[in-house]
Amino acid sequence: MQITFIDTEESWKQMLPLSYTRPVSDVRVGILKIHEKWIAQLNSSKAHFRSQEYLSELFDRPESRSLTILGNVLPTKELLHVISDLKENEVIVSNDHIIAGFFDEDEAFEVGTRDVVILDELTQVSYPWDIFKLNGDAIKSDFDLLTQGRKSCSLNDPHTKTYGNHIFIEEGAIVKAAVLNAENGPIYIGKDSEIQEGSLIRGPFALCEHSVVNMGSKIKADTTIGPHSKVGGEVSNSVIFGYSNKGHEGFLGNSVIGEWCNLGADTNNSNLKNNYASVKMWDFASGRFKDTGLQFCGLIMGDHSKCGINTMFNTGTTVGVSANIFGDGFPRTIIPSFAWGGSSGFSTYQTRKVFETAELVMKRRNKSLTEADKAMLSHIFEITSENRVWDKK
Repeated sequence: MQITFIDTEESWKQMLPLSYTRPVSDVRVGILKIHEKWIAQLNSSKAHFRSQEYLSELFDRPESRSLTILGNVLPTKELLHVISDLKENEVIVSNDHIIAGFFDEDEAFEVGTRDVVILDELTQVSYPWDIFKLNGDAIKSDFDLLTQGRKSCSLNDPHTKTYGNHIFIEEGAIVKAAVLNAENGPIYIGKDSEIQEGSLIRGPFALCEHSVVNMGSKIKADTTIGPHSKVGGEVSNSVIFGYSNKGHEGFLGNSVIGEWCNLGADTNNSNLKNNYASVKMWDFASGRFKDTGLQFCGLIMGDHSKCGINTMFNTGTTVGVSANIFGDGFPRTIIPSFAWGGSSGFSTYQTRKVFETAELVMKRRNKSLTEADKAMLSHIFEITSENRVWDKK
């Protein structure tokens, strides 16, 4: 079965800045990305994507009629059952929004003359903060999916202490002198990953392939470290997509960090307001701050962004793509893409410099910055220019 994941204009905007560089279904929540969950459970071999046109060079578009699913929807038992019985002339609708149906490669994602199948309950990643909000349950679901019928590799280190039975270790993973507590949720340790000496980890937790938890780290529940990443210090209920580093001391909580990011030593983010009120974050779809309804809400950082040592992020801060933040004090809580500076002010991080840095960073992971990557970043630079108000002074 060919599966296509589609973004509506609304669903894509609501997931900015993370969706500037990917379709929404390429977001990681739990152990797997959204489209990977669907592919595994529907026994499909490859995903296709209908999102922003400028992303099509990096994410394959469909070439024929296919089952088309709204990209921010997570698979549940009920939804999988309904989809398995879906007919060509039917669409699934929930809360007046179309969720899935069979569509041609360029056909409008609309009900049209099709019969409607109503679905009452749905799990969606509608905003970036939903990623860490849903992450604990998503880790549990993905853990069951990935480990069903399989046997974990042995944990042979005599100095590692484990609690609970739901710990799965993939081939090539190394764990030394750590404490793994899976009493309240599973712990997944990916292929060729490493947990170094003195690390304290509570599940639900996922460490994806080729990633490292540095010595003496404290990793709290509901946290995912994506592939080819390094983490240290204290991390709580956060998701790092992949290819990013938070290698030193400092706190990261209730946050989402994109790919190719780096947090300097002793970077800290606030995840709770002093008055304990619910946190507001920037909503790109409405162009204003939105009440998340969450008491704990930290940092959202888009791909290729960096911050210097001792950076402090206030509660509910959003950082765009390819921003570079440094200096003392708290910077503003909405930092546009390609911003260079901090609390004392910003200038524009020009694409020539962005490309130079990205090439060096990606080379360290044996990756190359392609012409398609450059075209994507250049397009994002243009469409975000109105947010860099200092350019107009």
